[in-house]
Amino acid sequence: MIPSDLKYTKDHTWMSERGPEFRIGITEYGQERLGDVVFVQFPEVGRHMMAGEAVSVVESPSGEMRVQAPRSGVVTAVNSALDDQPELVNSDPHGEGWLFSIEPDRGAPAYGMIDAATYEEMFG
Repeated sequence: MIPSDLKYTKDHTWMSERGPEFRIGITEYGQERLGDVVFVQFPEVGRHMMAGEAVSVVESPSGEMRVQAPRSGVVTAVNSALDDQPELVNSDPHGEGWLFSIEPDRGAPAYGMIDAATYEEMFG
């Protein structure tokens, strides 16, 4: 399942535009490769991050995935529901399993984003 309204990275991160903010998560394919998610380390709300910077970690018994910021900007929210239910990343990676939101810097380009068709061609 690759929603067409999202943008993706080759590192299995997705980004959706929600007004002035962008919501970030890992893809269906990314969570399948990782396995059962047991912990998510979030970036700090209010932190400014640079595009391409590793800002979050998603852990499973088999390893971890470092999530890179797809755009430069300020973290505005984290999905605290994942503190108690990290498995939401597995059960609903493009919905309730989102990781964090950012308000992008004005004019900042996206870091390595591709459209759904390209992502599906590569990993679907």
